[in-house]
Amino acid sequence: MPTLFQINSFCNTGSTGRIAEALGQTVMKHGWQSFIAYGRTANPSQSYTYKIGNKWNMMWHGLQTRLFDKQGLASQRATKELIKVIRSAEPDIIHLHNLHGYYLNYPLLFKFLKDFERPVVWTLHDCWSFTGHCPYFEFAKCEKWKARCGSCPTKHDYPASLWKDRSTENFQDKKAAFTQLDNLTLVPVSDWLATYLKMSFLNKYPIHRIHNGIDVSMFNVKNKRKEIHARYKIPDENHLIIGVAGIWDKRKGLADFIKLRKALPPEYSIMLVGVSKKQIRMLPDGIMGIQRTEMVEELAEIYSAADVLFNPTWEDTFPTVNLEAMGCGTPVVAYRTGGCVEQIVEGTGYIVEQGNIEDAQNHIVKLCNSDNSDSACCRDWIVKKFRQEDRYDEYFKLYESLLQKPQSLFP
Repeated sequence: MPTLFQINSFCNTGSTGRIAEALGQTVMKHGWQSFIAYGRTANPSQSYTYKIGNKWNMMWHGLQTRLFDKQGLASQRATKELIKVIRSAEPDIIHLHNLHGYYLNYPLLFKFLKDFERPVVWTLHDCWSFTGHCPYFEFAKCEKWKARCGSCPTKHDYPASLWKDRSTENFQDKKAAFTQLDNLTLVPVSDWLATYLKMSFLNKYPIHRIHNGIDVSMFNVKNKRKEIHARYKIPDENHLIIGVAGIWDKRKGLADFIKLRKALPPEYSIMLVGVSKKQIRMLPDGIMGIQRTEMVEELAEIYSAADVLFNPTWEDTFPTVNLEAMGCGTPVVAYRTGGCVEQIVEGTGYIVEQGNIEDAQNHIVKLCNSDNSDSACCRDWIVKKFRQEDRYDEYFKLYESLLQKPQSLFP
């Protein structure tokens, strides 16, 4: 019985954790065994699960990062224990996801993977793998990663270092660790990220782009507009514009929503999902904030009740919220950021230049006052291109092809 062993910061929670869970379920349907090792939090899983380290390990790793910029260089004991678990499971395929998150020592892991000589798939959800510090660099307009990082302009951003800038050493350490494998396949989740990979020190490896998908049975048109308006005390006659994010930091465009509020007439209500309690208290009049919800049904109802999702993210790889909204029949206005341009086509919304609130406002008003034909276009597009079952089957075909490939033929 073939075995898949996945490693990620989360299991069955958050976007990457849900992807890992669904991949486990996919291979089990084909008679495989599935293991998921995770470093932070988890929801119940159908796979065998293993918690990497403990809260003390994570706290120590976090301290090493905050003081010395050593994200991914602590957690030696936890990683050695993980390696024992991998050996015991004897997987046929090892699938990596997010390795940052204060839980794993990547030099130890990659040294083991080189000696273990099993096919490794690495789904890249951001750019951390080929930079000296950051998961994203476009907001800072930094291109140092193309040659060698140093004097990092994002040192104080996640994974924040309050003192030392180790970006040059980190860049060299990652290059040495990640390029030693002979059997690595990279899976960026967008063409945008694939383009950057080809310019990075990882460019010698095969790239197999697989877009993220969504559960179209969960994210569908709910027809709960009246209930949502009543629940959140939104006037019946008002249009509803929503924004959704897991964490509303500066790169997600919270300040842009405040600018949009000033530009839109009062009959356009704005709701932000995923804001913290502190952010809710700071929101101006006319913007309603609710905290993050893990209740998919509730989120789908909010998507369905909205006239438009506005996504002013300045840095992103392939934002799932755009897919979820369109799956619920709601068009999207998004910045020309990351993989957004791969998601939004004619009839499903508009792409605007970053920071162009006037253009965003005009498109939002146009969509709010159009007929309902865009709802069907959105739904049809998502079902055609972004069903998660189709995307996970694509992963399974990749696994099968790697198992059939002689080890000596790996680049």
